[in-house]
Amino acid sequence: MRRLTPEELTARKKRNLAIAGALVAFIVLVFGVTVLNLKRNLDAREAALAAGQPVGYAQ
Repeated sequence: MRRLTPEELTARKKRNLAIAGALVAFIVLVFGVTVLNLKRNLDAREAALAAGQPVGYAQ
């Protein structure tokens, strides 16, 4: 096993930070989509209840 040069170590660190940033961005995106879907479902439920329609478990 050979030792990495300082340039290679710097490149590895930058690559690892880019991968970590992409992973965090993906997690934030999934969380945001989940929250928006939950809000949309709650709004649809409230609208259905206001219209007098039965909603899933509230039948």
